[in-house]
Amino acid sequence: MTTTTPEMPKARKRRRKTRTPHLNHCPPIIASTLKANELDLTPGKEHLVCPDCSTWVPITGMLGTPKLVPHHIGRAGAAEPHRCTAGSNRRVIIDVEVNAWRTELIEAVPTTASRRATKVLPKPKMNPAPAASQIKPVPLSAEQVRRAFRQHQQQCLACKGEATGRDGQPLPCHDGERLAITYLRLYRQEPKRQAVREFFARERQRFDRQYAAAAPAKQTAEWAAVLPKVKDADTRRSQMPVGDAPTEARSVPLETLHPAC
Repeated sequence: MTTTTPEMPKARKRRRKTRTPHLNHCPPIIASTLKANELDLTPGKEHLVCPDCSTWVPITGMLGTPKLVPHHIGRAGAAEPHRCTAGSNRRVIIDVEVNAWRTELIEAVPTTASRRATKVLPKPKMNPAPAASQIKPVPLSAEQVRRAFRQHQQQCLACKGEATGRDGQPLPCHDGERLAITYLRLYRQEPKRQAVREFFARERQRFDRQYAAAAPAKQTAEWAAVLPKVKDADTRRSQMPVGDAPTEARSVPLETLHPAC
């Protein structure tokens, strides 16, 4: 004998959007007052950012009375969610056309990209330039001027005799003449400068020898000057003041320290 079981009832598929006749007493939200990135008017996917909890909330009743669906504060699935009482079932006035909203959103993309911060490159650390009064000029030597003069002669057409004027005469080179005069002046002064450098080097060596020879005697004199004060301090440290010597502790009965109550 076979038994038949009744068919299990199936749950009816629920609607994707919440349908409720209740309306919020708060003033309606006007779509034109929202920013383009806070509103989504894509047909079938209407959303906006709730002004009270800053959460993206679907808009229901687009064919009748648009309003926000009941929603929670914060992310979905959070522990102990709190309902947004001020934004749930709040009316929405759609006074913006879809095409106008898309145009404004597209125009806002370049503006947002231009405000985006660019990559910050670290500046190389450089030492501050010295002041003009701190710059020490480097004296020129005859050899340096001679090299500059030879390099100038190799590049200057006037020094080579290849540059001529309108009358066919070779043109003089004032730069080459100035370098030649400077080289001759430094070349004549070089022996005197060398003698001065050698004199200062000898004086520096003599000063170093005198300082090294006088250092032990100076150190001995400095120690001899402070030796009486050091001995006096050692003598005072070795003496014990009267009355500061430790005394033997007397035995005190326990009854005196802890009297019976």
